[in-house]
Amino acid sequence: MKTDLNDLNAFVRVAQCGSFRQAAQELQLTPSALSHTLRKLEQALGVRLLSRTTRSVSPTQAGEQLLLRLSPALGEITQAIEGLNELRQQPAGRVRLNVPRAAAQLRLAPKLAEFRRQYPDIELEIVCNDALVDIVAERFDAGIRFGERVQQDMIAVRLGEAIHFTVAAAPAYLDAYGVPGTPADLLTHQCLQIRFPSGVHYQWEFEQGGQTLTVATRGALISDDLALLLRAAVDGSGMCYCYDEMLAPLVQAGQLQYVLSAWSPVPEYFYLYYPSGRNMPAALRAVIDFFK
Repeated sequence: MKTDLNDLNAFVRVAQCGSFRQAAQELQLTPSALSHTLRKLEQALGVRLLSRTTRSVSPTQAGEQLLLRLSPALGEITQAIEGLNELRQQPAGRVRLNVPRAAAQLRLAPKLAEFRRQYPDIELEIVCNDALVDIVAERFDAGIRFGERVQQDMIAVRLGEAIHFTVAAAPAYLDAYGVPGTPADLLTHQCLQIRFPSGVHYQWEFEQGGQTLTVATRGALISDDLALLLRAAVDGSGMCYCYDEMLAPLVQAGQLQYVLSAWSPVPEYFYLYYPSGRNMPAALRAVIDFFK
């Protein structure tokens, strides 16, 4: 009986993901094509490998037995192929990154064209997600987060220059409602609310002379999209708390005006992090060395 190695790999991915849709995305197939592949494999082997319901997919007893033997073997094959990258003049292969949207815009986007020129054989997949994600469980090679959000067992490399947060508002808004003199004054203003994927609203942080303040601001406009909130601020809907790199061009154009600059919080840094430096694929090493 002849069984295609790609079909076996497809089975392993579906069994480990517990989802045809997620496995199909990783394998760059349609869910229907992947389902057809698995049915063909089951017919060839003469046993049912997966139990399917409308909500979940799980291995049968036969599937569990096959998965137990296949996973290490396919892992060895993957490592053997990735080991060939060390012999290439140019690193090659796929690297998956999980990053916040702001990090993608501020730290990755300006350098992507140069990265593609230097490493044409690397397939770089950037998944923008502001939620805290377990990159190992979700099968990412690396991620980007602020330092305090990086798990303790990860290796972290500081990425780029310091990140500064600032408050700004449109001149028309400040003319109409006044300029706050202290962070506490923000409680009387419309503050554009940043919503985390968890549902929590971001509390604005300030620092002056060693004194730190956290203000739970209030406002009638809430979003997880900074671009939308910046547009709302320019249109006079309220004050925004945002990355200075995003605010600076709007301030220079006269569309926004800095507020409470003397209370700017301590700068932070984005970190590129990954599980371990052992047996690292050449493509991932190239990504880390380039962007750091």
